[in-house]
Amino acid sequence: MSKRILIADDEKNMVWAFKKALKDEKYQIISASNGIEAVEKIKTEDLDLILMDIKMPKLDGMGVLQEIRSLNLNTPVIMITAHGTTESAVQAMKMGALDYISKPFDVEELKIQLRKALDVKDMKEQIQYLKEELESRTGRLIIGDSPVMKRVLDIVYRVAPTNATVLITGESGTGKEMIANAIHYNSERKDKPYIKVNCGAIPESLMESELFGHERGAFTGAVSRKPGRFERANGGTIFLDEVGELSAATQVKLLRVLQEKQIERVGGTDVIDIDIRVIAATNRDLKSMLEEGAFREDLYYRLNVMPIELPPLRERKEDIPKLIMHFLDRFCSEMGRGALSLSEEAMDALVKYDWKGNIRELENIVERLVLLSQGKEISRDDLPNEILYSGDGAIEFKLPDGGVNLEDVEKSLIKQALERSGHNQTRAAELLGITRHTLIYRMGKYGL
Repeated sequence: MSKRILIADDEKNMVWAFKKALKDEKYQIISASNGIEAVEKIKTEDLDLILMDIKMPKLDGMGVLQEIRSLNLNTPVIMITAHGTTESAVQAMKMGALDYISKPFDVEELKIQLRKALDVKDMKEQIQYLKEELESRTGRLIIGDSPVMKRVLDIVYRVAPTNATVLITGESGTGKEMIANAIHYNSERKDKPYIKVNCGAIPESLMESELFGHERGAFTGAVSRKPGRFERANGGTIFLDEVGELSAATQVKLLRVLQEKQIERVGGTDVIDIDIRVIAATNRDLKSMLEEGAFREDLYYRLNVMPIELPPLRERKEDIPKLIMHFLDRFCSEMGRGALSLSEEAMDALVKYDWKGNIRELENIVERLVLLSQGKEISRDDLPNEILYSGDGAIEFKLPDGGVNLEDVEKSLIKQALERSGHNQTRAAELLGITRHTLIYRMGKYGL
């Protein structure tokens, strides 16, 4: 994507000269003839660099710099000065300008300065991206001001400095891994290993080897000694995600590790002492599994030393607007597009939606909205049907004064659902909130 540069100068000949000098650089040039016009362009255009004369009518370059500072923009600015007026240029740099160039300018020098300024912008954006990634990875970016989330976070930050075993429960997509991250990275073990295990993703035949390691020749394919996840986590933390998926046999072995703080590799006889903190998580109802005999009671109590229950998103709706704006800003930045806003009607529908997939579903929906949005504001009409046609967020159809033929409306909606789903009957039925069998019956009814 070509870089967008604003050239703000009241001298038309100078703007022309800059454009001519940069014609082979594949930049997209936007111009402004005075300071007021420059501010408007800065507010409305997605700019990568601003090249601006210090002396302009209506509002000079210093005034524009103040506006840029008030808008909290990080767009680099290069000031254009008359020959011999370096004092003004130095003052501009104190106010936030990155560099300056004197008139008359040298073409090659100009090109070099612009490339350096754009490199600085790219570097700052990369640093900000990495900072946000680190914050997300370490759990310092947990969004939630609702009373229920404040209670959760209070528990997190009180238990983090201890070595207590923690069991995090909650529906899928509520952020259990983020809470585990926060506990580890706010503990005294934060600089030690942090090993994550998705217990539901490892085949049972490989589970013991993955957790406890194996010796060479322990089984076919074991061509060398391999340390397991517990051994690799020694001194740090192990996060057992989806712990409710463990088989009965693995539960027994895990209980022994928690009790004795020792492991043995598969095919080995050496006992290895380990010093680890265990954080477990599950979306299963472990208490019901206890009653059914699907989860060991002694293991449950070993894991459930410090329980943390994460609420579903529908029980903390006051956090939804902040989460939406966080994901909106993140995806706009990642996709390299300008900022997007959300209409009140769209925000209202999103807040009312049930969010059965919780934060993960919300994140996916916002990413889709950013990908598909055409304008600068996301309206209610831009929202996917699963939000518009569900629960409290449903569209209210207004009955025309002359009435309607209900069968015609139903037939039209079925046609639209089929077209939108590419004639996938299962997906069309989901869009209409009915079963596939009901859809097929009604398709036959209307000869579709």
